[in-house]
Amino acid sequence: MRVNFKKLALMVAGLVCLFATSACSKSSQKNLYQADQQTKTITWGIKSDTRLFGLMNIKNGKSEGFDIDLAKALTKKIYGQDAQAKFETTTITTKIPLLKNGNIDAVIAAMTITPERQKYVDFSKPYFNAGQSLLVKEGSPVKSIADLNQKGRVVLAVKGSVAVANVKKYAPKAKVLEYDDYGQTFTALKSGQGDAMTTDNGILYGIAKENPGYAVVGGTFTNEPYGIAVNKGQKQLLAAINKALSELKADGTYDRIATKWFGDVAGFDLKGAKGE
Repeated sequence: MRVNFKKLALMVAGLVCLFATSACSKSSQKNLYQADQQTKTITWGIKSDTRLFGLMNIKNGKSEGFDIDLAKALTKKIYGQDAQAKFETTTITTKIPLLKNGNIDAVIAAMTITPERQKYVDFSKPYFNAGQSLLVKEGSPVKSIADLNQKGRVVLAVKGSVAVANVKKYAPKAKVLEYDDYGQTFTALKSGQGDAMTTDNGILYGIAKENPGYAVVGGTFTNEPYGIAVNKGQKQLLAAINKALSELKADGTYDRIATKWFGDVAGFDLKGAKGE
């Protein structure tokens, strides 16, 4: 029997590469809880364009908000008072890729828990219960999502957000215009390009607070629980986050942080946000 040594060598090389790749893949999936325990640091993916949750302070160049303060408290609760929280700005389109690539350890960015996202990441239990609502100019005839469900109505939303799909479900006759971020979306509302801006109520309250003449209307027409996302397989880190979150709610820290950011916001329901 003649043996094709060249083909055999290629086959062997291929098998070696296959096993090596598999081994490297497994070794690269490090335990983030243990790694962060060594450095006493958690790197969080956050928003920097969302008032009340995470917004860049142009004076000091740092993001500030409810998510930021909660991330700091969680970090210290997990690893001790000398632990540090580091922050990386993310967007709707970058937060999951950055998490999957290992650039960040966890995402806390007003991120709704959805079945689609759960295919790629694992979520903590909800840390904030939001709901989709509407922002309009004061005096607008639009008072609820039902008022938008007619031909000629235009709704403004952030591209790729859950809000877009919800509008198409609850007001299918309305036209939806999508923008890259909340700033662009609100600018479009101010310039009269649409009848209402839509996203989660907590975010809209933050915009209305800083912009007299605009109001959040219609209550909420969806349930949008926010969760902290970690990469698949990081069970120890996820368990630590859930445990710390429960402890922060029990010892009053969560309430203090929420009151700091939402205490003077008309219509904010602390018990509802906590899920009580």
